[in-house]
Amino acid sequence: MVVAEIKNYTINFGPQHPAAHGVLRLVLELDGEVIVRADPHIGLLHRGTEKLAETRTWLQTLPYMDRLDYTSMIPSEHAYCLAVERLLGVEVPIRAQYIRVMMDEVTRIKNHLLNIGTHALDIGAMTMVLYTFREREDLFDVLEAITGIRMHGAYYRPGGVYRDLPGQMPKYQENRFKNAQTVKELNEPRNGSLLDFLEDFTNRFPVYLSEYHTLLTDNRIWKQRTVGIGVVSPERALQLGFSGAMLRGSGVEWDLRKKQPYEVYDRMDFDIPVGVNGDTYDRYLVRMEEMFQSNRIIKQCIEWLRKNPGPVITDDHKVAPPSREKMKGSMEELIHHFKLFTEGMHVPAGEAYVAIEHPKGEMGVWAVSDGANKPYRIKLHTAGIPHLAATDEMCRGHMLADATAIIGTIDLVLGDVDR
Repeated sequence: MVVAEIKNYTINFGPQHPAAHGVLRLVLELDGEVIVRADPHIGLLHRGTEKLAETRTWLQTLPYMDRLDYTSMIPSEHAYCLAVERLLGVEVPIRAQYIRVMMDEVTRIKNHLLNIGTHALDIGAMTMVLYTFREREDLFDVLEAITGIRMHGAYYRPGGVYRDLPGQMPKYQENRFKNAQTVKELNEPRNGSLLDFLEDFTNRFPVYLSEYHTLLTDNRIWKQRTVGIGVVSPERALQLGFSGAMLRGSGVEWDLRKKQPYEVYDRMDFDIPVGVNGDTYDRYLVRMEEMFQSNRIIKQCIEWLRKNPGPVITDDHKVAPPSREKMKGSMEELIHHFKLFTEGMHVPAGEAYVAIEHPKGEMGVWAVSDGANKPYRIKLHTAGIPHLAATDEMCRGHMLADATAIIGTIDLVLGDVDR
């Protein structure tokens, strides 16, 4: 009797995750339905961000940072500004530091809402994404009110932030979809300043978090799909170069906001959540708790910002432009303005590496200056590459359906992987 030889077969998997829309090709080698090898192919999005920086002024390079991780834009600008400020030796006004910290945490919540909603959607829990996107809309409104645009705000500047927080929020208007009563209810939290609106959101958000927990945390199917899936030990997580929720999910208490504080994080009262088992379920719980902690930080920032008005950008006009009022009334200020926006700032020769706790993990910018008005070299370190590189190890031995759960737990965006 001749027994047929059974061979492994190879398939293209995905794109599955919304942030990997067509730019991640995962090649899976399968033995039946068990993954033998997972080979992530990247390279379909390459935009040469680091090379482009060499042909742009220091300020023109800043909006490219928004395009790296296009689900949490603002913190990438933060790392870049800190690196430039270290080279310049510029002092950032304390109010600007609080605004930066607040906006970083708003973005962290926004990032995790997208991750948890779409991760659940990928696995089959369709309701979840409707809840999380409801809250994301409020945070997008905050971002739009401050920066003028929903996503790529280019709000941070070397030396501070572009402008102070607005004193009012945009309001809904009556139309054929919304009657007067609906508009009145929607505009209720928008009648005050942006800080009033954000404070109202932080008061509401713990209730929303409890709704997410009710929907997912003890859900039998969710636990079956995530518990014991993609387990990474703390030692292996460190060896693989994990950071952020991926590292903390494995039980390693490492958070740059606590261990290497920048801006005013050392003044903030918050905790670092860590996992126990290092599986997909633990990483989900870590992100849920991180949102609660971010909410605490935002509340503290709001309280301080209410009591302490002041400048939000440096008064060194070789780095930041003068106000419009001063620029139109003084020849010296006009020259500063003209020189800054035509030639750009000249950054002293040297190099600096600054890392921040980005929503996805450690985000670092290595900036090299030769004293010119353009960077000599910009090298970016983002969390996505080591996490994606571990896909093979995390998927091996799991079922085909588990690959979706593992890609979701990585919290992947290809923009910061294939730069």
